Amino acid sequence: MNNNKNTDRVAVGSDEQALHDGWAAFDSRRLDEAERIARDVLARRPQLAGAAHLLGVALLLQKRPREAVGPLAEVARDAANPVLETHYALALRDVGRRDEAIDWLKRAMSRKPAFAAAFHELALILCGMRRYDEAEAVLKQGIKLAPGVAELSVELGGVYICRAEPSNAKAAFTRALALAPDHVRALHGSGTALLFEGEFERAAVQFHQVLARNPGHVRARLDLAHCLLELGQFDAGVAELRIVVNAAPQLYGAALKVLVSSRRGRLWLKPSMASSFLQIVDPLSPASGSS
Repeated sequence: MNNNKNTDRVAVGSDEQALHDGWAAFDSRRLDEAERIARDVLARRPQLAGAAHLLGVALLLQKRPREAVGPLAEVARDAANPVLETHYALALRDVGRRDEAIDWLKRAMSRKPAFAAAFHELALILCGMRRYDEAEAVLKQGIKLAPGVAELSVELGGVYICRAEPSNAKAAFTRALALAPDHVRALHGSGTALLFEGEFERAAVQFHQVLARNPGHVRARLDLAHCLLELGQFDAGVAELRIVVNAAPQLYGAALKVLVSSRRGRLWLKPSMASSFLQIVDPLSPASGSS
């Protein structure tokens, strides 16, 4: 009898260590390894909630939500765990069961202590449905319960941008930046709010900060070009547009719109001239061959 108990304890300890390793793999984005470990543990202990949870989120992040719903559903219904409830809600969202996802996120939001991600994810769903007033209420509730989470203020600023309320947006992004000074989305959002108000010089500073942290941030570079053109710095603005177009020729239309619609833009510019002006190079053209 004692030998059997010792064997059981060893097996349980082995599975716990396996799950620890599985979550470590998940955190390192080795998702196929996390999935394999979870399936191995479930083969031995089919009712182990932690293994089902690991399997579900590993599948979810591999963009296999239909497979993720099953294991997450099995454990979410019997748990009062906001992390698990939120992950299940995301799987439901990704398979098109949006109303159920909203219900599960509200359930996760009711837990104490507050789980900020549940508020964040529900707000994203509501914004996607253009239910901005509801999203605002959810985010404000989340900020009240979890005031140290910058992401909630970033999303609130985004709600205000969508509602064309730049003053409120600036306040939200300022709060986010006080918590996370290098937050790229908060910096860009702050610049966008300033751009709304015609504060081109201050907005340009924000967009420069975004690009210092993420040189590939195309939207920030387009917005910076807009500011420079409005400030009369035509050559500098066009230089930014050329960087965008040469790196991503499919954004030629967006760059041209920025160029010709600015207050000091060359409104006479014809589309037939713009390609040459912005230095678009067609890789299939004989003229683009290497010298």
